[in-house]
Amino acid sequence: MGRTASAGPIAVVVEDDASVRDFAAAILEETDLDVIACETAEDALDVIRAHADEVALVFTEVRLGGAMDGATLARTVEQEWPEVRVVVTSAEGRTQPLPDHAVYMRKPWRPLDVLVQAERATVESTGRAA
Repeated sequence: MGRTASAGPIAVVVEDDASVRDFAAAILEETDLDVIACETAEDALDVIRAHADEVALVFTEVRLGGAMDGATLARTVEQEWPEVRVVVTSAEGRTQPLPDHAVYMRKPWRPLDVLVQAERATVESTGRAA
């Protein structure tokens, strides 16, 4: 998973389970979004900082390896890049406060729900660029 040559809007997938990360990335690769997959929130923040004007969607699990969890990542993205759509997932239910603009999606999520969020992020990012 990684950048393609098109340099379109980017989806950042953040998941420490490789099989779930690969599945989410594969779903999102079927959209107009380029996909960058990360294992930790810290890696995701590095990507977002490097591509801040291109990131349209952050799709993150709550529980992650590393010092930062997905809910904290969502709050950081809301503060620094409020135009980025954030989807937070968890199998354990919504236990942590999330930013107002974040979308919560309980696991197991349906691919169609992921695609709907990707479409919304693409439309919103296109509106920003205009």
